[in-house]
Amino acid sequence: MKNMRRFLLLALTLFVSIWGSMQLASQSIPPKAAANSTSKVVLMSEVEWGPLNPARGDKSPRAGTLWGDRTRSGPSGFLVQFVDGFSSPPHIHNVTYRGVAITGTIHNDDPNAEKMWLPAGSFWTQPAGEVHITSANSSKNMAYIEIEDGPYLVLPPEEAFDNGERPVNVDKSNFVWLDASNIVWLDQPEMPASANGAKVAFLWGKPQDGELNGTLVKLPAGFTGNIGSHGLTFRAVVIQGRPKYRVPGETDVKIMEPGSYFGSNGESMHQVSCEVGEECIIYVRMEGKFDVVPA
Repeated sequence: MKNMRRFLLLALTLFVSIWGSMQLASQSIPPKAAANSTSKVVLMSEVEWGPLNPARGDKSPRAGTLWGDRTRSGPSGFLVQFVDGFSSPPHIHNVTYRGVAITGTIHNDDPNAEKMWLPAGSFWTQPAGEVHITSANSSKNMAYIEIEDGPYLVLPPEEAFDNGERPVNVDKSNFVWLDASNIVWLDQPEMPASANGAKVAFLWGKPQDGELNGTLVKLPAGFTGNIGSHGLTFRAVVIQGRPKYRVPGETDVKIMEPGSYFGSNGESMHQVSCEVGEECIIYVRMEGKFDVVPA
């Protein structure tokens, strides 16, 4: 797919700085959160749905907010559902968005491009101002979409413009997953290599500098532990699996279906576990650094 070379070069750059972004530790760290930390959980069953593009009425895909508000200024993240056989007319958006396919298969590209279906777990970006179409080809199709500044608008192709960005489409089979065994050469003796530990795949941003970034986190089947956030904001969306999530400060355990969300502001610890026989993949967007610590 176009820009794959650019994506792989970015990934290689990020490999060198993996320790600055994420620690895959084997020892237990007791959950601890700062007094000013705030957490929020949105289960898939709690999402409120409405038309993504009200101007198209029933022909529009359905959208449900997870965090923020796409109709106003500021960043936001939301789910979009597409019916089987959906194909949009050529259009543009006023803002750039990122997408992670959760269920089904999705095609997003130039109107004249040959179809390349992205399966669940894949990642793509759509630059503002570029004419494109979006299609879906399974009985159930859903994706997580996020923007950096709203409102999110759908505009006609006549208003197209070039903002200097280029689209990226990455099939899930092209991700490079990293674990502790990939960073032993960084002289971290307290980090034993483990083929069965948590893994990460970097998608965008500069985590090595503590800047805003997006990462996929793969937790092995049977995992129990904590994801610790050490930055200003932490947003997490379940892409695969049905992890159990313990609400900070409570005894409640919630089953997180794909599309469910948990997030926090400030220093925080998120207790997560995966069923035996089923690994979990979680998309993490955050400003700062995080670690994954088995119990």
